Amino acid sequence: MSNVKANKVVLVGDGAVGSSYAFAMVAQGVADQLVIIDLVEEKVRGDVLDLNHGMPYGESPTLVSAGTYADCSDADLVVITAGAPQKPGETRLDLVEKNTKIFKSIVGQIMDSGFDGIFLIAANPVDVLTYVTKKVSGLPKERVIGSGTILDTARFKYELGAEFGVSPDSVNASIIGEHGDSELAVWSQASVAGQNLYDILNSDPERAKRIEEIFLNTRDAAYDIIKAKGATYYGIAMGLLHISKAILRNQNIVLTVSSYLEGEYGQKDVYIGVPTLVNRAGAVKIYETPLNEKETEEFNHSVSVLKETTKSVDKLFN
Repeated sequence: MSNVKANKVVLVGDGAVGSSYAFAMVAQGVADQLVIIDLVEEKVRGDVLDLNHGMPYGESPTLVSAGTYADCSDADLVVITAGAPQKPGETRLDLVEKNTKIFKSIVGQIMDSGFDGIFLIAANPVDVLTYVTKKVSGLPKERVIGSGTILDTARFKYELGAEFGVSPDSVNASIIGEHGDSELAVWSQASVAGQNLYDILNSDPERAKRIEEIFLNTRDAAYDIIKAKGATYYGIAMGLLHISKAILRNQNIVLTVSSYLEGEYGQKDVYIGVPTLVNRAGAVKIYETPLNEKETEEFNHSVSVLKETTKSVDKLFN
């Protein structure tokens, strides 16, 4: 029997986001073991069979199984996608009280197993629920990570790439702040194919008029998708896969995940989407992107929105 330590991931929540993430993980062979936990055990049983049947065609074998919270005891990474979904016309922040109560129970049971790995949170409102997870778990901030604005940033790069006719990989731009209505685009640092976006827009007034529309398309994408098909799941599943790879493969990538501020950007005691170095130890270093005056005001507003919401969360702990 091999003594090599296997990468073990536990997924809590086998709904649309969770099952999409599980498929992506198996297709790319990111983990050696993937354990799925959900209240609907028959759905999990079916997904486990289905995923294992596809495993021979993945990049490398991933053993998928159904499990319980006891399986978290030796997990390297626990990914939580469980929670009440966002309904049409409902903001992410509207979900706070419902999902805080759910998370207190889930995280408490995970910690009771002896879990000592890294949490990755994707349920909404993600910044607030990541804060809840840190509060319940008592783990160091670097080992409690939210998906943050990783999907918003991907949407932004996609929109800009489409506008300029280049691959999103050739776009260097990010969305930071709340994963929600108060998020902001860091226009002052954005570039396309190495060219500063401000310089491009100054030379092309017609294109400059479309830029605000690009941001609105980015910010409101979830509402449009939810209206069209009831939920968003493929994009966030790919984002979670990206973060999981950064952790399990020790990639040292800077991603706009939800991280805990302790003075960075002049703010404290809040989880919010900011550029963060992610590796096998978790979210280890926050990078303070230079912001202009308008962006600073927008970021501070986003912080205030989240802090106001976490006040209601703190009351649920009293």
